[in-house]
Amino acid sequence: MPTALDDAPAVKAAGAPKPRRARRGRHRVALPYLLLLPAILLELLVHLIPMVAGLVMSFFKLTQFAIRDFSSAPAAGLDNYKFVLDFNSAAGKSLLGSFWITVLYTVLSVGFCWLFGTSAAVLMQKNFRGRGLLRTLFLVPYALPMYAAVITWSFMFQKDTGLVNDLLGTDSFWLIGDNSFWSLVVVSVWRNWPFAFLILMAGLQNIPGELYEAAAIDGAGWWRQFQAITQPMLRPVNQVLLLVLFLWTFNDFNTPYVLFGASAPKEASLISIHIYQSSFVTWNFGLGSAMSVLLLLFLLIVSTVYWGLTARRRNAVV
Repeated sequence: MPTALDDAPAVKAAGAPKPRRARRGRHRVALPYLLLLPAILLELLVHLIPMVAGLVMSFFKLTQFAIRDFSSAPAAGLDNYKFVLDFNSAAGKSLLGSFWITVLYTVLSVGFCWLFGTSAAVLMQKNFRGRGLLRTLFLVPYALPMYAAVITWSFMFQKDTGLVNDLLGTDSFWLIGDNSFWSLVVVSVWRNWPFAFLILMAGLQNIPGELYEAAAIDGAGWWRQFQAITQPMLRPVNQVLLLVLFLWTFNDFNTPYVLFGASAPKEASLISIHIYQSSFVTWNFGLGSAMSVLLLLFLLIVSTVYWGLTARRRNAVV
């Protein structure tokens, strides 16, 4: 007569695959995190660790006399921040001037990049001969290496041998004085507007063509279609695009540094160049680190407020 003990092997055999399935399930859960681990480690190495190091350096009087031994640098507490934020002093006025130049530069660059990118993306939605070639040409400034592109522009802006003066029939200085600011804006827009064009063109692909057909039947012209269909449908794309362009442009160091060198003209002295000069020209790394931390806080505040306002607007629309 069979007993419960006789059925035990069968029960074990039936339950044997379960631990294997459980292990397989755990492996599937852990696999995405393992794949992300190299990127996380690189992010820590390239961004977060230097960020923490800069934050620590901002609380010390770290100059060229203590650069070989950081531990010998005297503590500064909040003195570096107080010195930077004293807008009655020469250093504070200089930093504030660079800040406003950077704000104006960012507004103009981001505005023109968005305007040119939107116009080109809308025009490229129509089918016409040579559209593929024109799209490729539009993306060339963004595909070119940054240093090669900016160095080429620096040659074009030369007073005696530059192409810009030849085309305009002038004899102007473009890399010094008031014109240096506009030269910087031109180069920035030329490099970044294809990125806006690429993102907006991808966003336009997701707008159903039936909406435009229905609007055309109702008698809406192209401008009315742009206001009622294109802009509302592209709002989520524009929200991300404008923030990315703002962060890129406000932090831009490579363009002014390659175009003007370490000593940029006063009219084109962006805050990134100002921080570089405070850190690597005057060798006051503690002061430069304090400026960098303040810049980071400013960008975090602007980004947080921007996302809060856009999120509230999305919720209001819904």
